[in-house]
Amino acid sequence: MTKLSILDLAPIAQGSLPAQSFKNSLDLAQHAEKWGYHRFWLAEHHGMPGIASAATAVLIAHVAGGTKTIRVGSGGIMLPNHSPLVIAEQFGTLESLFPGRIDLGLGRAPGSDQRTARALRRNLHSDTDEFPRDVAELLDYFTDEPQSALRAVPGTGLHVPVWILGSSLYGAQLAAAMGLPYAFASHFAPQEMMHAIDIYRATFRPSVYLDKPYVMLGFNVFAADSDKQAHYLASSAQQAFINLRSGRPAKIPPPVENFMQQIGESERYLLNQILACSAIGSTDTIAQQMQAFIAKTGADELMIASNIFDHQARLHSYDIAMEVHTTSIKVKCENLSSFVV
Repeated sequence: MTKLSILDLAPIAQGSLPAQSFKNSLDLAQHAEKWGYHRFWLAEHHGMPGIASAATAVLIAHVAGGTKTIRVGSGGIMLPNHSPLVIAEQFGTLESLFPGRIDLGLGRAPGSDQRTARALRRNLHSDTDEFPRDVAELLDYFTDEPQSALRAVPGTGLHVPVWILGSSLYGAQLAAAMGLPYAFASHFAPQEMMHAIDIYRATFRPSVYLDKPYVMLGFNVFAADSDKQAHYLASSAQQAFINLRSGRPAKIPPPVENFMQQIGESERYLLNQILACSAIGSTDTIAQQMQAFIAKTGADELMIASNIFDHQARLHSYDIAMEVHTTSIKVKCENLSSFVV
C-alpha cells in the first residue's frame, strides 16, 4: 500500500519569525508520528524569506530529537553546495544520534537564486558528470570498507539510505542507473512526472541499495472541513508561488477569499501548471483526488506538502489527509478479503 510522508520547508508566515517556524515544524512532526506518517523531510533552500530550513541537517536533528519513531531526512540536500565528505559526516552524525531513522535525499539544483548559489558553492566550475561523481563518493563514505583513502567519522559503515531527487528526466535516469530510490518534485514541477516515472521504472538496475524501483511523488494537499475553506487556505500557497515566479519571494501571506477570481489569466495558467498535482477540498474531495493520483501514477509513497498560513489549519489538513488515506486502505483490504475463501 502507498505510504504517506510529509515535506516541510519550515515556512515563515507574515508576522512571524524562524524561531516560531522551528517550533511549528517539531509540533507537526510529533503529530505526524502519532497519525502514522512514514517520514518527515526538510528541504534545503537559501535566501528565501518564507523558508527557514536552510541549515537542513541542524533542523533534522531538532525534529529527530523531539520524535521517537518517524523517519526524518532531507528532501533534499542540494549536493552542489557541499563537499560530499561534509555531508557524509553530518548525516553520519545524525544516524549515530538517531539510528535507523535518518534519510538523505540529494538534489543537484542549488536551492536558491544564482547570486546566492555563487555565495554557497565551493567552486564555480562544474560539469555534467560532477553530480553523479559526488553521489558515488558520498555512497562510498557510508560503506563498511570505503574505496577512498578518506574516512567519514562518523559515517563509515552506517549505510544511511540515499535518495535521488529531481524535477526532470535527469534524476530519473541517474536513480535508475545507480539502483537508488527516486523522489520526483511533482508538487511544484509536474510537467515531466509520468515520463520520468516510466524511465525510472523501465531502466532501473537492482543494486545493493534496492532490489526494485521505488517511487515517491510530491503532492500538495489543502484539506479543510469544506471545499470553500480549503480553497481559501490554498490561496496562501498560490500567492507564494506567484510571488516567487515574479522574482519577489516573501514570507507566506495570509489567505484571501476568492483569490483565483482576482488574478489574471496568465497567473491562473501558471498556478494550474505548477499545482497540477494537488488535492484541494473537504474529506470527500480529498479522498477522490488522492486516490485518482495514486491510481494514475502507482506511487509507492506520497510526500505531502501543505503550505498553509495558519499552523492549526495546517495540522488539520495533514490530519484529514492521513484519515482519508487510512480509510482508503481499510476499504481496499476489506475488498481483497472478500475474495479469500
